[in-house]
Amino acid sequence: MNILVTGANGQLGNEMRIVAKDSEDKYIFTDVVEVEGQDTTILDITDLDAIRNLVKEQNVNIIVNCAAYTNVDAAESNEALAEKLNAEAPKNLAIAVKEVNGLLIHVSTDYVFGGEPYNTPCKEDQKGTPTGIYGKTKLHGEQSIIATNCNYVILRTAWLYSEFGKNFVKTMLNLTATKPQLKVVFDQAGTPTYALDLAKAIAIVIDDYKKECLEYNHQWSLYSKNGIYHFSNEGVCSWYDFTKMIAEYAGTTECEILPCHSDEFPSPVKRPAYSVLDKTKIKQAFGLIIPYWTDSLKKCINNMVR
Repeated sequence: MNILVTGANGQLGNEMRIVAKDSEDKYIFTDVVEVEGQDTTILDITDLDAIRNLVKEQNVNIIVNCAAYTNVDAAESNEALAEKLNAEAPKNLAIAVKEVNGLLIHVSTDYVFGGEPYNTPCKEDQKGTPTGIYGKTKLHGEQSIIATNCNYVILRTAWLYSEFGKNFVKTMLNLTATKPQLKVVFDQAGTPTYALDLAKAIAIVIDDYKKECLEYNHQWSLYSKNGIYHFSNEGVCSWYDFTKMIAEYAGTTECEILPCHSDEFPSPVKRPAYSVLDKTKIKQAFGLIIPYWTDSLKKCINNMVR
């Protein structure tokens, strides 16, 4: 199959490049800018005609959307741009893929939750109650995709990190190596997600879709596993716990890491206090075995060291 990946130069996009090396499928990696040494096709996903043209030109069967406006704080003062990238652009991708009877795999976020108090893992059918513009626009993106009636798999994830781009792990690696003392919030709980694990999960979804296509001799109209799914690594921790493990695995243990309340770090947006994702549905649907968060963190940091 021919698979188009958007946001290919970001965290998840770069991990998709790694996963694609072991695939027999043809991957078309796209982004809005080129990066030296990376094979990248320029594509503006806010331009529906540009998407349509590339999809038809490359005979695309599947689109994996890794692109988004992800600056949570900046989104509060850039709502129009966040809406364009997080809601309108996914709708464009959904329209284009529906026209060729393909599949859209779209990455969403735990930030669609947070407005209601809860202390059990969030399920896919739980009502979205975002507390900020980022979460609201990502929820709009989900709704826009579903409204097109295309074949779709929406994967909500959380606390994403990798060897690529800017992320919490890289920031804490630097701070724990250069600061004698560090305060990190302990009153927000969730689960870190290694982007490579998410990329591997996406590859499993792609393989499942391909099998269904072959079973119906490519004359299908509706993917049987259309829907919203949750994916993160297993387990639960706070940002404080996350940082403690980062420092331990990196060997930057001379930095004193102290727990603090989130109100000690004022932010334009209220982040979810508890956004652990229930992954029962995706494990049952696709037979996934998901790694524990500390195991994946150790692998990522070892990769960085190497």
